[in-house]
Amino acid sequence: MAVEFTDSNFEELVEKADKPVLVDFWAEWCGPCRMVAPIVAELAGEYKDTVIVGKIDVDSNPNVAMKYGIRNIPTILFFKNGEIADKQVGAVPKSVLAGKLDNLLK
Repeated sequence: MAVEFTDSNFEELVEKADKPVLVDFWAEWCGPCRMVAPIVAELAGEYKDTVIVGKIDVDSNPNVAMKYGIRNIPTILFFKNGEIADKQVGAVPKSVLAGKLDNLLK
């Protein structure tokens, strides 16, 4: 199950995480975000032992979105050691996101 990130827990759960983190920036009204949501949920299950997978609603949590310059959603940021290691903007197939996660684990 994907973690729900917020403005208040983002630093602790993402920037200080001891393993790679996938963060899905989304909003309720975003059609492509709804297409990506089940993929993110699947990845959360498949990588549960090695990667933290979560989502952050940009409407409810504007500070994190502003900090990372999120202008288009869905945007998925991949963090490693508290830094952005990779980025994906727009809806893509699961294989693309899984490939990026696999690269983070190398």
